[in-house]
Amino acid sequence: MTLKNTFKTALTGLRANKMRSALTILGIVIGVVAIITVISVSQGAENLILGQIESMGANLIIIRPGREPKGPSDMAEVMSNSLKERDLKALKNKKNVPDLLDAVPAVAVPGTVSWEGETFKASVMGWSAEWLSEMFNIYPEEGTLFTEQDIKMAESVAVIGSRVKKELFGLSDAVGRKIKIKNRNFKVVGVLPSKGQVAMFNLDEIVVVPHSTAQKYLLGIDYYHEILAKAKNEQVIPMVVADIERTLRELHGIEDPAKDDFYVMTQTDIAERVGTITGILSLLLASLAAISLIVGGVGVMNIMLVSVTERTREIGIRKAVGARNKDILNQFLLEAVVLTAIGGIIGIILGATLSFAGSLVLGRVLSLDWPFAFPVTGALLGLGVSAFVGLVFGIYPARTASKKNPIEALRYE
Repeated sequence: MTLKNTFKTALTGLRANKMRSALTILGIVIGVVAIITVISVSQGAENLILGQIESMGANLIIIRPGREPKGPSDMAEVMSNSLKERDLKALKNKKNVPDLLDAVPAVAVPGTVSWEGETFKASVMGWSAEWLSEMFNIYPEEGTLFTEQDIKMAESVAVIGSRVKKELFGLSDAVGRKIKIKNRNFKVVGVLPSKGQVAMFNLDEIVVVPHSTAQKYLLGIDYYHEILAKAKNEQVIPMVVADIERTLRELHGIEDPAKDDFYVMTQTDIAERVGTITGILSLLLASLAAISLIVGGVGVMNIMLVSVTERTREIGIRKAVGARNKDILNQFLLEAVVLTAIGGIIGIILGATLSFAGSLVLGRVLSLDWPFAFPVTGALLGLGVSAFVGLVFGIYPARTASKKNPIEALRYE
C-alpha cells in the first residue's frame, strides 16, 4: 500500500471517531499552549528589560563595591564599603580617566516616607536629580529639580514620583511641603510625571534626595553603594573601563585583579546577564510545561490501544484482502502522528493568541509597554515535539494492531 493510501485510510479512521480524536489531542494542545505562552512571555520580558536598559544610555558604566557576585557565597561582598569620595574624585580626574564625561555616586535608603500621618513605602535614593532627569528623559511636571549646589550643601530637599505624591498628598499641592524620611524633614521641590517601571526603577514610587544628605543625615556612612559614570561614546567604553579599573586598583593597593574590591558593569554586561537569566528561567519553565506533552502522549497511547481493540474486525478484514503487517503498522502509527501534529498546530494558534492577550493584560496591569514576542523557535519545537510524542507513544498500539492474527480478528465480536 502506498503512503498516500495509508494516509487516506488513517484520516478516514480519525474522522470516524471525531470526539475520541478531539479528546486524544487535548493533552497535546495544552502542552504546546503552555510552551508557547511561557517562551513568549519570557521573551517579551527580556525585550522589555533590554529596551529599558538601552534607554538609559549605551555609554553608561556602573561601578559597584565588593567582589562581583558569582554565587550565593559572594553576596556578603556586595555590601562592601570600598567606594568612597576619594575614588569618585580620582575617577573624575581627566589624567586618570580621560574619556570619562562625568560620574555621580548613589546610595539607597531603606524605610518609608511620611507626611502628617500618611505613610508610604517608597524607593528612596540618594542621587543626583539632574542625572535622573537626563537618564530617564523625565522632567518635573510640578516644581523643579534640586541642583548640584544643593548636593554640595547637603540640603534637605527631595523630588518625588507621582504615586508618592498621590499617596501622601492626594489632590493637594506637594511642592513646598515637607515630607519626613527617617525623622528628618525634606522639602519637596519637584514632582515627576507618571512613567511607571523603567529598568530597575519604578519612577512613580521614587524619592530622590541629594546623595550627600542621604549619607550624612539618613545613613551615617562615608561610602557609596554605587558610582554611575558616562563615557564620551560607545567606542571608548572598553578603554574607559580599563582606566577605571587601573585607577581604583592603584588607590586600593590591589595588584591581583582577582582580589578586586569593586566591579565594573557596562550596558553590554547587564544585557548579557539579563539574557542569561531569562534564558535559564524560560528553559526551566518550558521544561516543566513539556511534562504535559508526555502526559498527553500517554493519553494518545491509551486511546490508540482502545481504538485497536474496537477495530479488531476491521484489521482482520484488511489483512484478509492482502494488507501486510507493515501496512497496518503504518496506518495506526500515522494516525497517532497526525493526531499529535494537529494538536501541535492548534496549540501554536491558541498559544500565540493567549500570549498576545497576555502581553496586553500585563502591559495594562503593570503600566508598561509590554512587547508581544512570538517564539518561532518555540512554535517549531512544540510542533516537532508533539509529532515525536505521537511517533513514540503510537508505536506500541500500532505494533499491537499489526501483529493481530487475521483469522482471530475476523472472529472478533
